[in-house]
Amino acid sequence: MTRSIEYGQLMHRAMRGLIQQVLETVADEGLPGDHHFFITFDTRHPDAALADWLRARYPEEMTIVVQHWFDNLVVTDEGFDITLNFGDNPEPLHVPFDAVRTFVDPSVEFGLRFESQEFDDEDDEDEDDDDDDGPDGPRPEAEVVSLDKWRK
Repeated sequence: MTRSIEYGQLMHRAMRGLIQQVLETVADEGLPGDHHFFITFDTRHPDAALADWLRARYPEEMTIVVQHWFDNLVVTDEGFDITLNFGDNPEPLHVPFDAVRTFVDPSVEFGLRFESQEFDDEDDEDEDDDDDDGPDGPRPEAEVVSLDKWRK
């Protein structure tokens, strides 16, 4: 048996848990101080829910800003629901954590970037999945990124 510890999957799951905890705190207590978030997600994810006109405008990925006005933030183990204002048009969104590509809080120079991922059920851990190997070998599933472009 040539099984190994899947550090990439474990890190990915831990970073999604961190985002979940942060959003749960914001849902309960609001955004503290100058904190705000840029969250980029894959609009093609099968469980992502957004208005047709938004999906047409952002056919691959979309970055939302959670800052001044947001409503109905509900966080679950799988993702979060939020209503955001698009040109004086409140629109509800559902963003699965598996669809999140980046999570940035520029007020404290914190950010996470998730490598592109398949939307298969993660509970199939008994199968040996070597499909993540690219031409340069296995790719990490999550990593911390530089926030230089968001610095003031």
